[in-house]
Amino acid sequence: MPNFLLIFFCLSVGIIMQRKQDLNPQAMSHGLNQYVIFVALPALILAKMPFLQFSTDLLIAILMPYIMLCFGAGMVLIGARMFKWSKEITGCLLLCVPLGNTSFLGIPMITAFFGEEFVQYGIVYDQLGSFIALATFGTFVLAKYQPSPQGTGGGVFKKIITFPPFIGLIVSIPLRFLPYPAALATCFNHIGDSLVPVVMVAVGLQLKIKLPGRYILPFCHGLTVKLVLAPLLALALIKGVDLNNDAALIAVFEAGMPPMVTAGALAIGAGLAPKLAAALVGWGIILSFVTLTGLSFLL
Repeated sequence: MPNFLLIFFCLSVGIIMQRKQDLNPQAMSHGLNQYVIFVALPALILAKMPFLQFSTDLLIAILMPYIMLCFGAGMVLIGARMFKWSKEITGCLLLCVPLGNTSFLGIPMITAFFGEEFVQYGIVYDQLGSFIALATFGTFVLAKYQPSPQGTGGGVFKKIITFPPFIGLIVSIPLRFLPYPAALATCFNHIGDSLVPVVMVAVGLQLKIKLPGRYILPFCHGLTVKLVLAPLLALALIKGVDLNNDAALIAVFEAGMPPMVTAGALAIGAGLAPKLAAALVGWGIILSFVTLTGLSFLL
């Protein structure tokens, strides 16, 4: 309950700060997100991952993001064909629907609903799944749908190996086999603790909930797939193969996360239905408090 209240409080602070005329919410949100990417999330990874016990149980946390990617993209393409959506709407949905907010929102929500000991599975899902999917599939979508295609195979590889949380993941591997100074572990833990309040304030600063009428149908389609159908499919899959471990539980929970903030930002920056992208991210976060609560009861 305290972690859940912390999320609501910090999200509300961000929303209120949007109204301050002497502040630049976009610049502040960008700065906070940069802190999370370059400092807080790598520190959290270095604090948790060296103590993670790798086993075949983790395979579901690695594979599930790619199953959700295929499902989400397939549902978007079906909708685009049925409703004859424009190229910009299709590209926007392809970025926002298959890719979930599995780190910025996922880690705080895992902490709130299940506890810090489950965060390590969320990190595996995010770093070995969602981020690599963003860097590869996301770049492909931008190259195909944005007006001025950009991105090469070399660029994708560079994004992966230079992304600070991914570097933290690589560094954490040898730390498993070396003496880990207690003072250093404590330092990383304290820095990692700042992730939840900082990221929720940043999310509150960039929430946009206004939606033009022509986007209502793709908006409803996208969020229904992302928040309802995707986690139900993930739940059916683990039940079908009789997986009941902690990694599987978190994999299903992460599958129900709303659209990724970074993916929405890419869609906006590429001119792919910016208002639709902003609405998917903003309303997705708000509605996810309800859908994730319901999903937690199913788990």
